[in-house]
Amino acid sequence: MPSIGGPELIIILLIVVIVFGIGRLPEVGGGLGKGIREFRRSVTGKDDDPADDADETKSDNGAA
Repeated sequence: MPSIGGPELIIILLIVVIVFGIGRLPEVGGGLGKGIREFRRSVTGKDDDPADDADETKSDNGAA
């Protein structure tokens, strides 16, 4: 399987800039990062449970 080199990455970056524009690149990158994190959590089975977050908040407030 061929690997992606420098010239290919530059072409992909140029296409992304043309499609989304320079101003929206941080927004697109942030969305991509969140998507990757959620995918990893779903694969590993480490789901964020809202009940666990509430318990941590209560324990933090009690310790202070």
